[in-house]
Amino acid sequence: MDEEHYEHSTLGEMELRVRALETVLAEKGFIDPAALDELIETYQTRIGPRNGARVVARAWVDRNYRDWLLTDATAAIAALGYGGRQGEYMVAVENTEALHNLVVCTLCSCYPWPVLGLPPTWYKSAPYRSRAVKNPRDLLLEFGVVLSGETQIHVWDSTAEVRYLVIPRRPTGTESLDEAALAALVTRDSMIGTGVAMNPAANAK
Repeated sequence: MDEEHYEHSTLGEMELRVRALETVLAEKGFIDPAALDELIETYQTRIGPRNGARVVARAWVDRNYRDWLLTDATAAIAALGYGGRQGEYMVAVENTEALHNLVVCTLCSCYPWPVLGLPPTWYKSAPYRSRAVKNPRDLLLEFGVVLSGETQIHVWDSTAEVRYLVIPRRPTGTESLDEAALAALVTRDSMIGTGVAMNPAANAK
């Protein structure tokens, strides 16, 4: 999908206030915009998603852990050291050949920070929230997720009480990979449902 479209969607009132505050603080020299951007980038694409990727990889290699994750995700995730604010009650859902899961928050931007870091801007945008519910198949196509007509799509609506983690399908040809190598194949978007895990050949490039 053209992610830039969502990145530049109309900002909500709170986001506009935050942007205005950042501008004022930067102009007065209280914050360094570059340092702030780096901090956000770290939590959004590096630290957070790596946590979730480790959870997924463990579920791929350990059936007992997978079953625990699907039964009590909060406890299973906490066992790997991840938990806290925005992750007090987690639910894990698993993609299969017959079912693809997609996560959205239709009211605001509830998101599992402990395992995915900060939510991407498009996740908080009105177009994403609306289309995920009304026409998820076409939305997924724009993200590059091509599903067969027989594959059902289940849209999960996050709330202030419940947040979801998608366990993407394990790529074929990964039987010989260890847990760390498998975790490197798991993307943030695949754990939201707007992407799939990378195949080893693509990751090696």
